[in-house]
Amino acid sequence: MTDKLYFKNRLLQHCMQSIQQRIDAALLAMDNAQAAANSEEKSSAGDKYETGRAMSHLEKDMHARQLVANQHELAALKSVDCSRLHVTVAAGSVVVCDDVKFFIAAGLGKIVFEGETILVLSPNAPVAKLLLRQVSGGSCSFNNKTMLIKDVF
Repeated sequence: MTDKLYFKNRLLQHCMQSIQQRIDAALLAMDNAQAAANSEEKSSAGDKYETGRAMSHLEKDMHARQLVANQHELAALKSVDCSRLHVTVAAGSVVVCDDVKFFIAAGLGKIVFEGETILVLSPNAPVAKLLLRQVSGGSCSFNNKTMLIKDVF
């Protein structure tokens, strides 16, 4: 029982570190894009200078959107309570199915944690919505595939 709580908390920490790395990468990319825009020199071509600056600003904006999305995911992860075991699937649950494990926490997608592939899903994801309120021994169907729930914690 404590092994499951320990696993879930390590998994949560791993997810938070992963998101923090994405945030750090987005911040660095934004800084690099801004530096590139600032270093563009006006040339005799005129338009080339403006195009280069515009492209750098577009790149910075793209990284800024990624930053905001990652900050939202980190906030979602921080709100997940992993201090207790769940009997029914809810936010903060680890769900073990036949051939896949889910962590209902935030929309991070597929990760590899301690040698296992785990799908980290937002509670609002379609699969997570199907799993919510299910119990061990239950099942649900997604994309014409039935998943048997072996364990929930």
